[in-house]
Amino acid sequence: QVQLVESGGGWEQPGSSLKLSCAVSGIVLDGYVIAWFRQAPGKEREGVSCISAILGRTYYSDSVKGRFVVSADDASNTVYLEMGSLKPEDTAVYYCAAAQVHYPAGWFDGPKGRLFDEFEYEYWGQGIQVTVSS
Repeated sequence: QVQLVESGGGWEQPGSSLKLSCAVSGIVLDGYVIAWFRQAPGKEREGVSCISAILGRTYYSDSVKGRFVVSADDASNTVYLEMGSLKPEDTAVYYCAAAQVHYPAGWFDGPKGRLFDEFEYEYWGQGIQVTVSS
């Protein structure tokens, strides 16, 4: 049984940092692209960042580039999202998701549309709230 469990969410002030974890079980990270999505109240879910552990490749949305860092730990089968310089507009429910990808280079080297296409991701976590407010 595949499970993705997010943790580390909470409330932070603008300008601070927060680190989310996505504990993955039932699959091996190397065979998957793991992404972070988020959904703010009244808005559609959007892709934030993703990683291919086997390639060591990452990708970020323009809204978080330079502030967020995604990483993967094969030993613990966990993916992290380190969020820095937090802004109120980062307030959302954050989800991690997994897509089995046999040729991840094609996702990261070609057109980037598949990286944040929700329909490409078979497995999802339950989501965790992040609130940025003073």
